[in-house]
Amino acid sequence: MTNNDILKKLRVALQLRNEDIVEIMKLVDFKVTTSELGALFRSEDHPKYKECGDQFLRNFLNGLIIHKRGVMPRKNESDSNSDSVK
Repeated sequence: MTNNDILKKLRVALQLRNEDIVEIMKLVDFKVTTSELGALFRSEDHPKYKECGDQFLRNFLNGLIIHKRGVMPRKNESDSNSDSVK
């Protein structure tokens, strides 16, 4: 299974549109356009097909976590807050 297949399956399972994926990628400061996404979702034999790299998929998954759960607070911030309360 390729990264493109994984991305396609997640898109269908989570009912995401291209605009949703662009917004998710913005959460991790990774800029992508809808036309670039279209190239990732094409069939492999299409002339404008583009292979989904590991970095793109990793950033998408990290953005998806933020999109679904919210931003996780840093350990240092919570530790420094507990010190000031004492």
